[in-house]
Amino acid sequence: MFPRDKIRNIAIIAHVDHGKTTLVDQLLRQSGTFRENEQLQDRAMDSNDLERERGITILAKNTAVQYKDHLINIVDTPGHADFGGEVERIMKMVDGVLLVVDAFEGCMPQTKFVLRKALQQGLTPVVVLNKIDRPAARPAEVVDEVLELFIELEASDDQLEFPVVYASGLNGIAGNTPEDLQQTMEPLYEMILDQVPSPKEDTEAPLQFLVTLLDYNEYMGRIAIGRVNRGRIAQGQSVAVINREGQVKQARIEKLFGFQGLKRVEVEEAAAGDIVAIAGLKEINIGETIADPANPEALPVLAIDEPTLQMTFLVNNSPFVGREGKWVTSRKLRERLFKEIETDVSLKVDETESPDMFIVSGRGELHLGILIENMRREGFEIQVSKPEVILKVIDGVKSEPIERLLIDVPEESMGAVMESLGTRKAEMVNMINNGTGQVRLEFLIPARGLIGYRTNFLTLTRGYGVMNHAFDSYGPMVGGQVGGRHQGVLIASETGKTTMYGMMSVEDRGILFLEPGLDVYEGMIVGEHTRDTDIIVNICKEKALNNIRTANKEETVKLKSPRLMSLEEALEYLNDDELCEITPKSIRLRKKVLNKSERDRYEKQRRMAESGV
Repeated sequence: MFPRDKIRNIAIIAHVDHGKTTLVDQLLRQSGTFRENEQLQDRAMDSNDLERERGITILAKNTAVQYKDHLINIVDTPGHADFGGEVERIMKMVDGVLLVVDAFEGCMPQTKFVLRKALQQGLTPVVVLNKIDRPAARPAEVVDEVLELFIELEASDDQLEFPVVYASGLNGIAGNTPEDLQQTMEPLYEMILDQVPSPKEDTEAPLQFLVTLLDYNEYMGRIAIGRVNRGRIAQGQSVAVINREGQVKQARIEKLFGFQGLKRVEVEEAAAGDIVAIAGLKEINIGETIADPANPEALPVLAIDEPTLQMTFLVNNSPFVGREGKWVTSRKLRERLFKEIETDVSLKVDETESPDMFIVSGRGELHLGILIENMRREGFEIQVSKPEVILKVIDGVKSEPIERLLIDVPEESMGAVMESLGTRKAEMVNMINNGTGQVRLEFLIPARGLIGYRTNFLTLTRGYGVMNHAFDSYGPMVGGQVGGRHQGVLIASETGKTTMYGMMSVEDRGILFLEPGLDVYEGMIVGEHTRDTDIIVNICKEKALNNIRTANKEETVKLKSPRLMSLEEALEYLNDDELCEITPKSIRLRKKVLNKSERDRYEKQRRMAESGV
């Protein structure tokens, strides 16, 4: 066990894609934690398949490196606003933060979000200007931007005196000035040892340990990860577990693990200030306190920001149910959703009057999209509705979530982007033109206005635009329609297989979403109409096999390329009367009511109800 003054606990926070995980790679490589012949893959901390595919960190993870005679516990946090719940919990485990900022892009929305959380906890900041080797890097201006951000977030006088390290995580170089870079990360290690305080908690007081992260192991069951806030903890020790409601139950610590590099190492004992993993507590959940049985004192329950977006998850009831998935029942769906909220505290699941329907609330489209993607990979077949923002009544005023949107666009696209955001009730608060041909625009926009906007934005900027947003606050609800789809859809008239002949006959009506030879069912959405109305089409129609020759018989027939949607694009595309059917192999869009005559009857009743007849 390390002496308390030789331990440093830090979290790495930054906007998405500013290089946190790559920086942790270099700290691991250069610490001597690994043997010379040991292979360390890039982005070693992104262990989840989805994280590696998308190049983003989704789950917070911790590691530990030894530098000289010190132990540095490092927690790598997600950079995306949708996973802010992970960041908020981590702040309870550490004494300092490395704020990583891109030396070219500067402060982005998520930089502000995560820094606010760190400053509120009174943590000691160290600013790392990463990607200092980029040709367009502007270190002096970015340091000024960071200082302005600290002042805006009402940092204390001590926090405003933050030290700055200039580094390139990709090349493993760092220095205290941009001109004096060493071919090693030593300046960063030294800055951490000098600036971040060691744990000051009392090791002799009664035990207190807050469960901040949960892991699962097939042999040991649930593993609780967190920091020992007070006292000592040892293998075989009897403890009291205090849940979020204050109820106390007795338990026993079976195994205790410390961290070394990417591995967990079994330890006999840990003391206040150590970050450890505990096995043997069956019913443990995030936010619960492990305490001394003789003096069971609970730590404050973790306060997590409320979700801002919700979707309805339904059991799959389409004509193709059970063809591709393993789990299709409401019991399995319920079990899976409630299992998810044990480890993701920023997710909320509400049951409805129908046993086949659940309302799932999260931080954003990506947050819910990752859950759906994980479920389909596990073999679930589900249907989900259009994402909707969560409205609140604040001081008697109906309010909705407002997002802070930061976009970088080429100058020639600026007018079109501003016009499109104007129709979505966005309000511009800042514009910066550095004379490089790129303009940075900052808006406050209702979260409703961002649903489905990304595809339109990429079209307007011809793919050159970069868009980032983070939750800002709740504001009075904006009247009128905000965002939404303006085009109608092409709906399949019958169940069957799509044919080249049938698709040729309807392709001048709009854009198709399917290729020939795929199964479709009545009521399934097969394309986008060129107008704002929905129409029924038959894309399973086959050519009549008669002996009458046609003039164009020998012509080569070519179909236009279909628009194939990813999961996120399909969720953004939905309208109120539509669902997205998700299976391990397919993503299908459909109407809630599949039969045309039933759909017409339902629509007529809805209009009559609205007009009060």
